[in-house]
Amino acid sequence: MLGKKLQEEQILALKSGDTKKLSVLRYVIAQIKNKEIEKKEELNDEEVISTLQKIKKELQESIDAAKKGDRTELIADNEAQLKIISTYLPAELSDEQIEKEIDQMIAQNQDAIGANPKALIGIVMKSLRGKADPARIMPILQKKQNPPEKS
Repeated sequence: MLGKKLQEEQILALKSGDTKKLSVLRYVIAQIKNKEIEKKEELNDEEVISTLQKIKKELQESIDAAKKGDRTELIADNEAQLKIISTYLPAELSDEQIEKEIDQMIAQNQDAIGANPKALIGIVMKSLRGKADPARIMPILQKKQNPPEKS
């Protein structure tokens, strides 16, 4: 389980004296614990990944803000944290893989999509949650839903 792996990695970082990694892992584990307290049960791997993705998104936003403010020390610090977080996340699908997945979902759900074309968005987002960033999925999905007209 991913939560246990993070705790084991935290112990290894503590023993090896890797303070940067230790700090990041402590923060991640604290976020996971807060969610577990809120939910009143242990998080499964999908929920842990969701928490990691939320932290990743926050770090990316911090990096963007630091770039606008020309804060190079913050950029470097946040990028180092982002690199550590990313090692625990599954690799994201490529644009081609996302497109193939969407094509399969369209083929499998023709009836639901025929009745309500917007249903495809929910089906795709639910299926690809955790596999790719929604900001990358939506443009591909919109392109599939509204193909360019041929003249």
